[in-house]
Amino acid sequence: MTEQPSYFSPDAGRCAMAEAWFSGLRDRICAEFEAIEDEFAGTRAAGGLPARFERQDWQRPGGGGGTISVMRGQVFEKIGVNISTVSGEFSPEFRNEIPGASEDPRFWASGISLVAHMCSPLVPAAHMNTRHIVTSKAWFGGGADLTPIYPDDAAAQEFHAALEGACASYDRDCYQRFKKWCDEYFHLPHRGEPRGVGGIFFDYLDNDFASDFAFTRGVGEAFLGVYPGIVRAHMNEPWTQAEREHQLVRRGRYVEFNLLHDRGTKFGLMTGGNVEAILTSLPPEVRWP
Repeated sequence: MTEQPSYFSPDAGRCAMAEAWFSGLRDRICAEFEAIEDEFAGTRAAGGLPARFERQDWQRPGGGGGTISVMRGQVFEKIGVNISTVSGEFSPEFRNEIPGASEDPRFWASGISLVAHMCSPLVPAAHMNTRHIVTSKAWFGGGADLTPIYPDDAAAQEFHAALEGACASYDRDCYQRFKKWCDEYFHLPHRGEPRGVGGIFFDYLDNDFASDFAFTRGVGEAFLGVYPGIVRAHMNEPWTQAEREHQLVRRGRYVEFNLLHDRGTKFGLMTGGNVEAILTSLPPEVRWP
């Protein structure tokens, strides 16, 4: 009987670099957001102690694991910044959906995923994730998008400009492609409306490891460079209970998308990921009218 050849051959050095980058970016993002909580608490006479991230490690029975980092504060009502590195085999019913997995079901995947739900309805919610996946193929994917509760042209323009800058160093034409992909991806077909004001979305980048990895890092740097400023610009603005109620209703769209359409949710659940980590993206409070 002829032995089936092995197609799965991850580059240990490249995988280690990607995993280290995601972990380091997590630490920098958490430090910046804790600094925002410090600043906000400093403006409140009886604001209590500033919030801090709480971390919880988890292990995947089939291989690997990750760390959940969640903070519940006075600015960030709930923010999760999670990292994971997992490996194993895709289930038979999932293999044909992943590039390179039909030839060999084994995989390795590492990434960072962030979702921020804000106390103030005037501070936009945000999402960012980047990942490196290896099957018999290897690629980078990810994206970032902004979800204001009320129209905020200045924040949207600032956010998009930062991401466009990251794209310019990779491919001068990719911003429009990735922006269009984001608009199409973060769309609720059952409601016929977008989730927010978009950003960029990309997947299956396998042109050249060095340039693809540099771009992936650039997306993380762009998010870290722009989003804290958007938060600081609005976090001290007064808001009403009516605006809060509207925020809770609009959050329902976030829940609907993440549970019905999000690739990351599906990938995590289909690969035996930690359910609590996967569902960290859901807001702490939501309303349906």
